[in-house]
Formats: sequence, C-alpha cells, structure tokens
Amino acid sequence: MKRRRYQTRLLFDAMLVSAPGLAALLVVVLVRGLGALALLMLGMAAAAVSVLLALRAQRRAIRPLQTASNVVAAMRSGDTSQRSVSPDPTDAFGNVLFEINELADMLRSQRLHGAETDALLAKIVATTDIALFAFDRADRLKLVNPAGARLLGASATDLLGHKLQQLQVDSFKDSTAIVTREFPGRSGRFELRQRSFREGGLEHRLVSITDLSLALREEERIAWHRLIRVLGHEVNNSLAPMKSVAATLRDLLGRESRPLDLDTELDHGLRLIGERADALARFMLAYTSVARLPAPRKRETDLVSLLRRVAALEQRARITLELPRQLYAMVDADQIEQALINLLRNAADACTDTGGAILVRADETIAVQILDEGHGLAAVDNLFVPFFTTKPQGCGIGLFVARQVAEGHGGSVALTNRTDRSGCIASLRLPRARVPA
Repeated sequence: MKRRRYQTRLLFDAMLVSAPGLAALLVVVLVRGLGALALLMLGMAAAAVSVLLALRAQRRAIRPLQTASNVVAAMRSGDTSQRSVSPDPTDAFGNVLFEINELADMLRSQRLHGAETDALLAKIVATTDIALFAFDRADRLKLVNPAGARLLGASATDLLGHKLQQLQVDSFKDSTAIVTREFPGRSGRFELRQRSFREGGLEHRLVSITDLSLALREEERIAWHRLIRVLGHEVNNSLAPMKSVAATLRDLLGRESRPLDLDTELDHGLRLIGERADALARFMLAYTSVARLPAPRKRETDLVSLLRRVAALEQRARITLELPRQLYAMVDADQIEQALINLLRNAADACTDTGGAILVRADETIAVQILDEGHGLAAVDNLFVPFFTTKPQGCGIGLFVARQVAEGHGGSVALTNRTDRSGCIASLRLPRARVPA
C-alpha cells in the first residue's frame, strides 16, 4: 500500500479525532429516549476515544520533526553524515527533509573543500622561503611559519606571544619596503610587506619578509654573464682582424725580398688597424654613456614641437607626420629627444635597403609610434640587450638607451612587426601632463 503524504496524514488524523464526537452526536439523534446516565457514558466514551486518537496524531506529526531536528543538530555539531531516509520531495514535509539532506551534502562538500584548502595552504606556508608573521590586535605574535622561525633564529613555540616591536619586524612606515637588515638568523636585503586581515571580526596584522639577496645575486650573475658575453664578442670582433693584419704585416716585413707594393700594404693594414681601434673606442664610449645615464629632470614639454624637430634631423627617408594639434607630457626633453632620435634612426636604417617611407604619429594617450617600411624584425629576443647589434657599424645601445629613458619617465618602449605590410612599429608611451591654458 502506497504511503500517504504528510499533509494527507495530518488531514486524516484531524478528521479521525473528531469522529467519536460525531458518532456520539449521531447516536443521540437517532436513538431517542436515552437517559442521562446513558448520555454521560456515551459522551465520556467519545471523549476518551478522541483523546487517544489525538495522542496518536501528535506522535505521527512529531516523529518527522524529530528526524529533521536530529539531522540539523548533527550538522550544527559538525556531523554532516546523517541523512533522512528516502524523503519524498512531493510530500510537504518530505520536501523539507529533502532540502535538509541537500544542505547537509553542500555543507559536507564545503567542509571537505575547506579542509583540503587549509591543508594545502598550511603546506605552502610551511614550505615557502618567505617568512610570515601573524599578529593579533594587541600586536602579539600568534602564528609564524618555519621560514620566519629560521630568520629570527628561534623555534616557533619560543616566538609565539612576543610583541611586534620585540621581534624587530616593524621598523618601516609603508606597507612595502626594501631594507638592509641583520636578523639573528640571516642578514642582507629584504622586502618587508605589511597587510591587515580580520579574524573573529577583529583586525590582525600579517607581516611577510622576503630575502632578496639570493635573487639579487642571481640577477647580478646573469647581468654580468650577459655583459661579459657581449663585451667579449665586441672586443674579439675588433681584435681578431687587428691580429690578423698585424701578422700579415709582420710576415711581409720578415721576407728577404720585400714586395714592391709594401708601402701600400703597410698603409692599408695600419689604416685597417686604426679603424678597428676607433670602432672599439666608440664601443667603450657608448658603454660609458649607458653607465652614466642621469636621472630625468622632468618639465612640461610640447611633444608636437619636439617630434617635428626630431623628424627634421633625419634626411635619409621620407617621413610623414600625423600629430595632434597639441600634446604635452612631463618629461626630460633632452632625454626623450635622444630616445626618439635613436628610434627614428633605426627606422631610417631599416628603410635604407627597401627605399620605404616612415610614418610618425601620436595620440592623446601619449603614445608615439614610428612605423617604417623596412624588412621587419627577424627576432626580438636580444633587441634591448646592451651592445647587441646586427648592423656592421652599430654599437647596440640605441634601443637600450631608449628603453632606459622611457622607463625612467614611467613609460615604456616596444617593437613589433607590422601586420598591414612589411616593416616595424616602434611604440613609445609616456606619462600625461596637463594641457596649459
């Protein structure tokens, strides 16, 4: 027999409780002449039966509520494994039990995900090389990871409860600072970060300390390796032909019968040695100029006039200008002019073989673009490497200086190939300045 729905059972039980009274009333109506004692007995019997049926109805109504209460109480205590048995979602109360089961499933999934996330976070915190310190509202240490304990040269249990000032990790005013410090466990350059978080509605403080020494040394090693490689390449390119020419000249002078054109050969060889020596001197001068690039002295500058002046300096290619009526930027005019000259010179060099033209344009976002019609970029990996060049007479510092100047102004330089035709786009972005009245 199919089980009745909860709402149907409630209606049936309510009607059943009233049935004895209705039956007694029916007897009184149909049977006439009953005495007072018979009526009393009939009424008491009907009342007794109604009470019994009411108690039965109460138990039947309370039992599902108790089941739901047990499941909710288990969830409140952290046990999300209990479920109501096969609730019928079409039943009024079965729908409640069904939703409670779904809620239990969701809480279980969330708790499992939270536990896994906490475990992963704990592993990350424990294995990271960044020292982490968490302080409560009273600036007392309540959490420290192994890296933090090693940095301070003590165990985590010994450090807990110490004040922020006692641990000497608060000697900076900004939220981020790079300082040179001596901690009990290590000394060097460190990046200190300070952030706030809330726990239990109260604000706490999180301090992270990153050791920059290893990273800086690695970057320094890479920089020196790159510099030595480029310097070695350039010096060898100059010394190799000089050595070869010197050996040839020494061989000519060592012969018993000297050739008739000895003077010509000597003049040609010595001139070649001089040219390579001059090239090497230019290279070293270029290196010196890169090392001495000063900090920019910014002032409000009319970029339109500056771009027109730079374009007039380059006569090797046809240059078209697409510039706004006025454009201002807070820059060091001399440095920006030199950077634009370098970019425009590269564009003119690229157009030498193709006979192409150059387009110089700018917009209100302070983006200057130089579009050439050369062969384009074959590779972009070493474009901004100092002293790297593919030109026979190049020094390899033009693009490097241009980028250094742009970054010194808070801007950037980028080179990309054109998509509409063969050629390259050099983009220079600079910070905006107010337009004068």
